[in-house]
Amino acid sequence: MRELLAHVQFRGTIRERTVEPYLRLLAALREKRRVKGVLFDISSGGGAEIPSTDLYLAVKRLDAVKPVVASIGSLGASGAYMAAIGARTVYAYPDSGVGSIGVVFPHLAVRRLLDRIGVDVEMIHEGRHKDAYQGLRPLSDEERTKLQAVTKDSYDSFVAMVARERKRPVAEIVPLATGEFWSGRRAKELGLVDALGDREEALGELGRLTGVRTSKVVRVVPPQPFFARMFSGGMGAVVPGLSTGIRDAVEDAIWDGALFGR
Repeated sequence: MRELLAHVQFRGTIRERTVEPYLRLLAALREKRRVKGVLFDISSGGGAEIPSTDLYLAVKRLDAVKPVVASIGSLGASGAYMAAIGARTVYAYPDSGVGSIGVVFPHLAVRRLLDRIGVDVEMIHEGRHKDAYQGLRPLSDEERTKLQAVTKDSYDSFVAMVARERKRPVAEIVPLATGEFWSGRRAKELGLVDALGDREEALGELGRLTGVRTSKVVRVVPPQPFFARMFSGGMGAVVPGLSTGIRDAVEDAIWDGALFGR
């Protein structure tokens, strides 16, 4: 049986629809006896909280079965950094952007814009705060306080996770969990990554951990659904799902700018 190393590359915003195929792929790699180790090559500004947690857990569960080395590309921020620390060893380029340990919940209130263009929206709801987070009105002081408490819970969980994975006291991580990010060089000094180097050097470390020659690496990608292949390219312009694609692109732009959550 020829032993192999797998190279899994993740790019883009971490959201349910982008992460789900990778969760299945990483789970499948746990069962592939020929694959002795995985290079998890990630470059992302982060994304939504739960998908980020899912990706971290998928990497960590895989690493419990066979070594995983993470290689942070241009950006390993927020949820992308969380996913990377699920690996046994974390590499970053000297000039990678690393960190952004923090949580943010964007709230866009468009009531004044709707008033200006003459659009009336009537919210029929039960539950005093049910209309609070629909983006149609500003939050009340009480609602803002409640949302801040939820944000703090998520933040504390993120900080505790980083402390656990980096084998550091929480008190040492809190000063680093300001939402800012550092160069890979500075992240190494702060203990947020294990080593500096490019993907080839990270792959070399994986080879040392597994004893498998790095020439035996194979790039693996999640299978693309049939309809996604069928309607890619020019045909996408004529399918009814185009509006969904536009909506997803707008949402991605918002999340990319916000470096949301984890």
